[in-house]
Amino acid sequence: MILLSQPVLGILTLYLNDKKQLEERHIYQQMISEGQRIGLDVFVFTPMDVYDSKGKIFALFYDPKTKTWSRKWSNFPNLIFDRCRIQHSKRFEQLKKFRVRYRNLKFLNRPLRNKWTVHQTLYQKSKFRPYLPETALFQSFNNVTSTLRNHSSVYIKPINGTGGRGILRIDKLGNDNYLVQGRKQTRQIIPAQKFNGARLSSYLLHWKGKTPFIVQQGIQIKLPSGRVHDYRMLVQKNGNGKWEVTGCAGRIGPPRSVTSNLHGGGHAVTMNTLLKESIPNEENRVEIRNTAEKFSLEVADYLEESYGALCELALDLAIDKSGHVYLLEVNPKPAREVFKQSGDLEAYRQAIIKPLEYAMWMYKQSAAP
Repeated sequence: MILLSQPVLGILTLYLNDKKQLEERHIYQQMISEGQRIGLDVFVFTPMDVYDSKGKIFALFYDPKTKTWSRKWSNFPNLIFDRCRIQHSKRFEQLKKFRVRYRNLKFLNRPLRNKWTVHQTLYQKSKFRPYLPETALFQSFNNVTSTLRNHSSVYIKPINGTGGRGILRIDKLGNDNYLVQGRKQTRQIIPAQKFNGARLSSYLLHWKGKTPFIVQQGIQIKLPSGRVHDYRMLVQKNGNGKWEVTGCAGRIGPPRSVTSNLHGGGHAVTMNTLLKESIPNEENRVEIRNTAEKFSLEVADYLEESYGALCELALDLAIDKSGHVYLLEVNPKPAREVFKQSGDLEAYRQAIIKPLEYAMWMYKQSAAP
């Protein structure tokens, strides 16, 4: 068994499949290397690797010198960084049991609620309302038509979806005709199709099935090229336990896509590069960025107050041609690749380091007399 003398952070994740593949292995390698540099031992584990009867974890360790992974028995870590995303699998069921059984361990972050609950929570604060697109729970076709009375397009999103999966956009064409396009659960692009109201109602109810969805006002985020775009703002706790902005990047979707997610074929550019396309005045761009950053930090603070410990959040923002900022959704388990791809390597490095520095700060706080 490995003996650990420094504070220990366990990164809690889920295997992608039964072959025990990890999604963000390269990120974990960098976190483990950076952890060593600041005096923090880091290992990776999943609920499947926890042996309750032994009170031990058969964890994954990475050696930066030999660049190899190995498994070793370990005690439970001092702190846990939960990186588990929602899956429809027995692995996710194991995770839910782990969170309940070991809820007294020290977690850097707790699970956030679904898109609908987060929207309702933020809507309670009047200062956030101007940033929130009109949103309703999709219970009947009436929720879609009533939102389309006020807006030329709507998005239909699964309340627990990630990565652009299962999202539809509906554009009102007039005379009871609608244009529908989107992405399947596999992220495959659905070509644009025209429907009348009756056919659309039947199509959407079949699409929805028993999965809860929301209906959200569509913000006009098409570029002159016809591609959609948005912004990914990352806020994280720093080494003093305070929220701060790590970075913001622009994302541009591929042709015929209604989403801009990188996993769905989108690409990233710097925020300023993308903002220039619709806001030519530099002073205005600075003001918009300041507004977006201040809003994002306030949202992080409020959601932590509402739901318990958080250490990072990515906010997906839309900024229309007038410079108005809208919050499309909040992601509690963000990837970091958007900064690498946009060329903001300092933000990418900080995105990896900050959770480690925050973990060290938390450890010192708990160890202090």
